[in-house]
Order: sequence, then structure tokens, then C-alpha cells
Amino acid sequence: HGGRRWSSCNIQWFKEQEFEIVLILSKEFNVRALCVEMEVSRSGYYKWLKTKDTLNNYELNRNEMCELVKEYHKKHPSWGYRHINRQIRVDIGWYVSDNFVHKCCKFLGIKSVVRNYKYRKPGEESIKYPNLVKGNWYVSKPLELIVTDMTCIKYRGDLYDTVLYMDAFNIEILAYSYTKKHNSIVPYYEGLNVILDKIKGINYSTTLHSDQGVVYSSQAFTNAHKDYNIVRSMSRAGTPTDNPKMESINGWIKDEIMNDWNIDSYNSFDEFINAYIYYYNNERLACSLDYKTPIQYKAELGF
Repeated sequence: HGGRRWSSCNIQWFKEQEFEIVLILSKEFNVRALCVEMEVSRSGYYKWLKTKDTLNNYELNRNEMCELVKEYHKKHPSWGYRHINRQIRVDIGWYVSDNFVHKCCKFLGIKSVVRNYKYRKPGEESIKYPNLVKGNWYVSKPLELIVTDMTCIKYRGDLYDTVLYMDAFNIEILAYSYTKKHNSIVPYYEGLNVILDKIKGINYSTTLHSDQGVVYSSQAFTNAHKDYNIVRSMSRAGTPTDNPKMESINGWIKDEIMNDWNIDSYNSFDEFINAYIYYYNNERLACSLDYKTPIQYKAELGF
């Protein structure tokens, strides 16, 4: 009708509706006459009648996949259908299309739990360190570009300032440190010291990209790495889109902690953050790495 294209699924659905009508009316009327009137095959009707309560292979596979999808969604509500599919593939070895898992999610009424973000206008460049990255996140080797930021994580009613240093090459969290004391500079320097140990001996420079926070902009922070081959780069003021890798990881961590992890069940924040960072680097599949873990991605490239 009106140029609409009907798929085989649409046609099959209408045939089944016609057979259902024949079945209902067959209590009062002759089946042969009903099939002639409905313009359907009598043999086709009897074949449908014989198998109508038997699930076909597609329905059996869908039911089995739906059970798996429900199980993974319950454990990780923040995951989308692509992530669920890749994890099932890794854990169980069942290879199906993303579209099939998407249909299962729609059939179950499942949606990933995510936060909404608002657009912000770009701010001004830093006078001290301009933005050298400028959206070019292509990195050919580890430790070539490191990004850093601070985020707050809530544990048992207390907020912990957590500073992360991440390798843009494979989004691996290279260093992390935290404090319950707000506005403390200690975690910034503890993380930096780990980075300085890691870049010793490499024969190329490391670009360290951050926002224009007070600690990152301070002369003391600059002096802490002045004897190393580090080039500084900063996002424009109030422009998180200049550091999307770090900002997105901060968002993922908070979404996963809120929806997938029972953080308060850990005996201490230290126990939790160590467990999460290990999971993130070694077990969590990353879409940007073709659904490999950061450590796996780096190892497969020979680093």
C-alpha cells in the first residue's frame, strides 16, 4: 500500500492471523470453505495447526538469548546491547549479530541506564599551556599522550577526590590516587610520580593533557616534571569536550559505580578503587578498542 515494502516477516505475520481466523471459525464452518474464502492454502493451514504451539529455532534461540541478556543487564544496567553482546561472546562464545541482541532488548523492554549531558560553549585557551591536542586523539604508541583529571566518588556518605592519569593509546588507567581531604594537592603529585617512573627510558616525548585546574596550572606542578621529557597541553576553560577521553571515563566510572557496583559493600574505599581499576584495565571491554580490554589491546599490538 502506498509504495510500502513488505518483508517476509510482515507477510508471515498476516498469514498467521488469517490461519487464526480460520481456526476460530472452524468450530461453526467448514475448513475447506473458510480457506477458499480467506484465500489461503488448506494444506498450509493444517501444517500451521500442527506446529503452531512448537517454537521454531529462531524463537528458541531468542528465548535463550533473552535469558542471557536479562542476566547481564541485571548485573550491569549501564551496558548497551553492543556491550552485552560482546561480553556474551567473550564469556560463552555465542556469536550473534548486535541487531539480534538489540531485538532481544526491545522484546524484554530493556534499556541501558545512562546520564544526560548538556552542551557547554567552549571557553578560553590557557595562557600558560595551549591546547596542543585539538581533537587529534590518534596515538601510535603507549605513553605518547597521557590525559588526567580529578573526579569525586561517593563512598558511605563521604566524597573522595580521585585523580586519574590515563594513556590515550589504549585508555588504560596508568595511575590513580585519592583523598578524603577536599582541595588537597597530594593525589595529583602521587599520580604524577607514578607517571614519571613509567616514562623513564622512553626515547620520545610525552604530552600531558589536563584542564586548567589550580594544581595543573601551578608552577609547583610544572617544577615537579621539569626534568622529564614532558610537553604540557590544556583544555580550554570550562570545555570538557577538549578532554573527551578523560571526561567520558569519569562518566563511565560514575555510571557503573551507581548502577553496576555495590560500592558500600566494600570494607574500605581503597579496597573498592583497587578492585575497580583492576576490573577496568583487565576485564572491562571497551567499544573504542573493538571490545578488547586496555591491557589486552596493548598486548596484542606487541607493547
